[in-house]
Amino acid sequence: MVKYERKILQISKIKEIDMKTLIVTGGSLDISWAKDFVRTINAEYIIAADSGLKYIDELGLVPDAEAYKAEYYKYIMNGLMTQLVRIELGKNVEEAHMRNRQLIAKWAYEKGKEANVIELKKRDGKTYVVVNDYPRLRELFGTLLAEIQRIKSEGDYAAGKNLVEGYGVKVDPELHAEVLERYAKLNLAPYKGFVNPVMKEVKNSNGEVTDIVLDYTEGYTDQMLRYGRDYSFLPTYNN
Repeated sequence: MVKYERKILQISKIKEIDMKTLIVTGGSLDISWAKDFVRTINAEYIIAADSGLKYIDELGLVPDAEAYKAEYYKYIMNGLMTQLVRIELGKNVEEAHMRNRQLIAKWAYEKGKEANVIELKKRDGKTYVVVNDYPRLRELFGTLLAEIQRIKSEGDYAAGKNLVEGYGVKVDPELHAEVLERYAKLNLAPYKGFVNPVMKEVKNSNGEVTDIVLDYTEGYTDQMLRYGRDYSFLPTYNN
């Protein structure tokens, strides 16, 4: 990852770097130079952060400056509602990643209530997530990030516990029942699995690796068993 600032990286140095990810951090940019830079590196992944967000449209990195709203909405929707399909009615959120998503979404919802940043609207007996103020939601994300960084830096266990238990664990039973009922009509499993290709080396007569080929013949069960066998660094049983 390389910071997207002229003073840090000149175009002449690009060929020396196998760069796949570009981070746009903002600052004082020469837009003409920046556009040339973006065309030259052909990055596979682009991350816009802080004041860099205001440049993504001008640099042609996204078709529209409003594109970020789709990801914001999806994240809030998932944290408040969608992921509840994975939990049995009456149970709390237990899995760490799910707690994380609910914590962020619910904290933003609660802290933005007075300004009506996020709404849970009812229509025809169904609940829908509506984000009314995306710029303010971005500020809320930043405020929460700063607090979590403070908690980690200072080792503030009590504050961390209050955040997780206050926003990441408990589920609204009425909303949960509604989500389960609506999702059941789709007849879809709430979890999805995926199979990775097996990467195999191709060597020449000197034993040097000349290529990597992808093998897609391994099934899901076999792959999970192999992962457990080859990458389990802890004993199956502990004394």
